[in-house]
Amino acid sequence: MTINALTREPLSIYLFVAVSGAVIGSFLSMLVYRLPIMLKRHWDQDCRDMLSLPAEVEGATFNLAWPGSHCPQCRAPLGMRDNIPILGFLMLRGRCRHCQAKIPGRYFLIEALTTLAAVASVAHFGLTPWGGLAFLLTAALIALSFIDMQEQVLPDVITLPFLWLGLLANTVGLFASLSSAVWGAVIGYLFLWLTFHAFRLITGKEGMGHGDFKLFALAGAWLGWQLLPLVLLLASLAGALYGGALLLMGRASRSTPMPFGPFLCAAVWVSLFYGWPIMVGYLRITHG
Repeated sequence: MTINALTREPLSIYLFVAVSGAVIGSFLSMLVYRLPIMLKRHWDQDCRDMLSLPAEVEGATFNLAWPGSHCPQCRAPLGMRDNIPILGFLMLRGRCRHCQAKIPGRYFLIEALTTLAAVASVAHFGLTPWGGLAFLLTAALIALSFIDMQEQVLPDVITLPFLWLGLLANTVGLFASLSSAVWGAVIGYLFLWLTFHAFRLITGKEGMGHGDFKLFALAGAWLGWQLLPLVLLLASLAGALYGGALLLMGRASRSTPMPFGPFLCAAVWVSLFYGWPIMVGYLRITHG
């Protein structure tokens, strides 16, 4: 279903949405840092169980709720004013109040991007189910992008639930018909799976991770199979331009591994908001 872009909402609505987005962005910044550590601990314990090795001595509890926010250098807990999304980072000027250690800029960037994503979703889709779901997907894409950039992994615990959420949303045709969404998920996964194995047979190397298959399937579940070529084209172009720029600057070589997930995530977002207008414009240019 096509939604008119830039629906008019009262300023107070945008303010509320922006604040809500900033709060969710604060949660995402914590998720991006903690989830990979939690997964590594879980994978390590699974390996120990498989090899019948004794479990490691239990350390301090570490999950999304505990310990509370603290400086990773001096371990000092952060006060309430330091935890204010976006403003806390600016007031601290990017440094710990206690030890002056530099705070990673990703915290500010994630919170700012999530705030903008919330406002953009309402501006484009309005206060509708489309707007709410578009924001939820965008938040997931932001988290996946930063985790993949840092750890080169796309956690199933994020990708798979949002794949199913896309299919559920399209049971009533919110973004695509149900049949298009189902085929989109199937085609998205199989296409990159086949590409992966073909590349490995030809070169003897692995060109991408299995998480990319599931992320492309997620794209199909939300957008339908018709927009998958656009997603792949945009992601490939962005990846090629970024990789080429790194090569020219001498910051990477042809053998340097580069995560594909962030480019897929960006392409999914662009296609969710502007996919069909881009496709219509392309057809008008190429077919008069």
